[in-house]
Amino acid sequence: MKRSEINKALKELEAMCREYKCFLPPFCHFTPEQWQELGHEYDEVRECMLGWDITDYGLGDFDKVGFSLITIRNGNRAMPEKYPKVYAEKLLFLKEGQYSPNHFHWYKTEDIINRGGGNVLIRVYNSLPDEQIDYESDVTVHTDGRTYTVPAGSQIRLTPGESIHVQQYLYHDFSVEPGTGDVLLGEVSQCNDDNTDNRFMPPVGRFPAIEEDEPPYRLLCNEYPAAKE
Repeated sequence: MKRSEINKALKELEAMCREYKCFLPPFCHFTPEQWQELGHEYDEVRECMLGWDITDYGLGDFDKVGFSLITIRNGNRAMPEKYPKVYAEKLLFLKEGQYSPNHFHWYKTEDIINRGGGNVLIRVYNSLPDEQIDYESDVTVHTDGRTYTVPAGSQIRLTPGESIHVQQYLYHDFSVEPGTGDVLLGEVSQCNDDNTDNRFMPPVGRFPAIEEDEPPYRLLCNEYPAAKE
């Protein structure tokens, strides 16, 4: 993924947050130059992978398969004594025409909330004991206090303000209902680990390889330099 594409996506997500009055914490505004000067007081941002996360899933076509995210708070399951938070919160931005691939989580459960914009469609499948997709069995869905059952592969529409609970081992993907516009989503979950807790089907990458065609506007959550001593 080109750095220019990442910079453009960052600015689009910033603009969407401004439009819907989702104010971001200070570390989201630090420049790459500022990060070079920051010490251990920001180790939580580094070690819990807080901040910006732009991905094309290694497929090289961000406008069709991609997602823009910000991790606002998180713990670290590998360092529970230092970072005991058992929860995480994200903002997610999906443009109309974009798709976020099918996956489940072994560990975390999450609520996905439509915070504003268009309508998001979340397709759901159960998983089989061998972790393959179950294309046959009905799926039990939990949305805003309502529990109901839908056929495998159904798309759950979330309009602004609506949410869905995604349990462990539930396959799900994201797209935007055509004609409704870009979507700003919230995610509230258990502690998040994007390095080890995503099973994509079919397999894709999680973090992009970056072609440096211009300087970075912001650093991504896996790019922070070591603390200045």
